[in-house]
Amino acid sequence: MKRLLMWMMALACVLGVGMAQAADLTLGAGDVIKASVFGNPDMATETRVSESGKITFPLLGEVKVSGLTVQQAERAIGEQLVKKGYLKNAQVSIIVSQIQSAQVSVLGMVNRPGRYPLDGGKRGVMDMLAQAGGFNVDGGDTVSVVRTRDGKTSKTVIDVVDMVRNGALDKEIELGPNDVIYAERSPRFYIYGEVQRPGSFRLERTMTVSQALAVGGGLTPRGTESGIKIKRRGGDGSVQVIAAKNEDVVQTDDVIFIKESWF
Repeated sequence: MKRLLMWMMALACVLGVGMAQAADLTLGAGDVIKASVFGNPDMATETRVSESGKITFPLLGEVKVSGLTVQQAERAIGEQLVKKGYLKNAQVSIIVSQIQSAQVSVLGMVNRPGRYPLDGGKRGVMDMLAQAGGFNVDGGDTVSVVRTRDGKTSKTVIDVVDMVRNGALDKEIELGPNDVIYAERSPRFYIYGEVQRPGSFRLERTMTVSQALAVGGGLTPRGTESGIKIKRRGGDGSVQVIAAKNEDVVQTDDVIFIKESWF
């Protein structure tokens, strides 16, 4: 898990360079911007976007910027300075110093769940997971991303381990304001009977019965690998009891029972 977190952070840095384009950020209430006008240092100002979506700008007073990208806001302020006769040519520059309107919720099995800003306006899932400290000890391999676009909500499941190990960057998702990332809990299996450490354990990919037995600490002196049974719940809710072999692959929520040897 630590190695995966390091990969995630390294990949996030690579993605961040390519994805962060502050000019495309849409401004909203709570954002703090630094605005300046080329050749007019007395017009430089730092201001917060109000709940009504406006900023206070020198000479102009209140200017509505909520819903505009940084480039659009620069152009709108410049046009008003020219239109009202304050300048003949206004070259306005805006830097967003604090982003409060554009945030993503990272929840579930991460080390630091919470809301994180979309610094620079565009971030991917890997970057936001890294900001949240990566998966915790109960985290699995997948995350669910819930997004709302044009009034429609969609859910996408991403296999993070596959993305990192195979470099499948085409599966990365560009996030937007109020998106939600939920880090899923790792799948579990259960092993009881004559094992050293009976209980619930993380199910690794393609784990076999023999490997599951090793995770449970191996057999007790009275245990036997003969006659291992697995209780497995089907999709319809029914429970099957399966005579298992050591090479059989364990499935999510399987209950493995190791019986006592008669000899």
